[in-house]
Amino acid sequence: MPEVVLSSDRAMMSNYHGKEFLGFGATSPSVGIPEFLFRWIFTPKPPGKNGVVREAPYGLRKIEAKLIEEGFDTLTVDPSSLKRYLSTAKVLLITGHDYFGLGPPSTTFSSLVKRESLNAISFRKFITSREIRKAKKEGLKIIAGGPGAWQFRIRDEQRREYGIDCVVEGEGENVIVDLIKKALNGENLPEFVNGDEFYPSVEQIPEIKNPSINGLVEIGRGCPKGCSFCSVTRKPLRWYPLNKIEREIRVNVESGLYGGILHSDDVLLYGSKDFRPRPEKLLPLLELSMSHYRTLAFSHASLSSVVSLKDRFSEIAETVLQNQKFFGAEVGIETGSVNLAKKIMKNKAKPFEIERWKEIVIEAFGIMHDNSMIPAGTLIVGIPGETSDDIYETIELIEDLSDFRSLIVPLFFVPLGLLKDENWFLAGNVREDHIELLKTCLKHDMKWVRDIMPGYLQGLWYGPILKLAFRIFLRGVGRLFRKHGIEIN
Repeated sequence: MPEVVLSSDRAMMSNYHGKEFLGFGATSPSVGIPEFLFRWIFTPKPPGKNGVVREAPYGLRKIEAKLIEEGFDTLTVDPSSLKRYLSTAKVLLITGHDYFGLGPPSTTFSSLVKRESLNAISFRKFITSREIRKAKKEGLKIIAGGPGAWQFRIRDEQRREYGIDCVVEGEGENVIVDLIKKALNGENLPEFVNGDEFYPSVEQIPEIKNPSINGLVEIGRGCPKGCSFCSVTRKPLRWYPLNKIEREIRVNVESGLYGGILHSDDVLLYGSKDFRPRPEKLLPLLELSMSHYRTLAFSHASLSSVVSLKDRFSEIAETVLQNQKFFGAEVGIETGSVNLAKKIMKNKAKPFEIERWKEIVIEAFGIMHDNSMIPAGTLIVGIPGETSDDIYETIELIEDLSDFRSLIVPLFFVPLGLLKDENWFLAGNVREDHIELLKTCLKHDMKWVRDIMPGYLQGLWYGPILKLAFRIFLRGVGRLFRKHGIEIN
């Protein structure tokens, strides 16, 4: 039995029916349907055997790989099977994207609905489970990390209450081994460790040994854009060589995962040393990926990169669309106001000038629409210094995007990155102009979600049931927002 167990709550430890985008549903409270059905729609239990999951969050797999390489007896298990493995474990490693529901999507939805998000509920039930509490009394050490680790500084009292001994913020590969050794030796652990003080080089980043959820594979880390609202931009840019990427893809495919996701903060910048995409690097990456995967998606892409690649974008799309009708990526619109864009993301439009931001957004959405790429665009609502003029410029931009197949998600401002000392934006701060922006986005999304969802869920034998449940959920959303005077039909 392993001495080191890795796990997470159900909101993270799920393959979301093989449809990664459905995972965003975990950031919402249950609306219009019972919680058990809500959980089944958005966070079903993933396949596995004897409590050992087939797929696990990619970041957890990276830490698992590092520990395996260092000779630790390590296993990644499903949260429902912790009782079986915690009886002998000395250390439990957990990951979370949004432990307390403080991230932008959760804050937005929970603030509007005035109910706790599914991911926050899921984590609390996980960390206070009888199995973990019993093991903790018997000396178990708990180390937490992942993208949501920053939230423990805000909720330090709950960290102590839950018995979490150490929180690793940032990249953990170069700090986790020392922490595990201390934990196994019964030594006290530091309450917080900043892994970003010890950035691993590409050579120091281990390759996953076991498959990741939905075949996600990282192609690089860091971002050169320097947006003030983002913490990723402070990390150095590092791209993985193709042979390293291929070995991880093979791990996924050999386990039976034939669809994959390429992950970086801008997949279209792969191999670039600045803001200019390099198609001579990107296309071989896509060809390699499609030689193994049947279907492919991107985690993130920048709109300026789409426009930079407009003369090659049909070639890019044809490479990806060999076995699928469309593919997608998250893209950051953030604002339609050029003045606001200059203040918070002056490099977002690079290699173009930020004064062209609205033009770039519209052109990029048109290029993606014409090439069967579906963007999930994010907006930031309540940015410090935002004016009504900024909001109405954003509304005009969203209206200009109405003919392009896409989803647009408005998210309340959360103080991160260089803006971490600013105030949170919550439902109590919403004005009439914000309501108008939310209404515009919701009308856009209701128009296109009905077009996108049937094809997105195609191939699941229980797809019709899932579609029905999703429609019930959307009706609940509609009723909720009508109470706030927002008509979305």
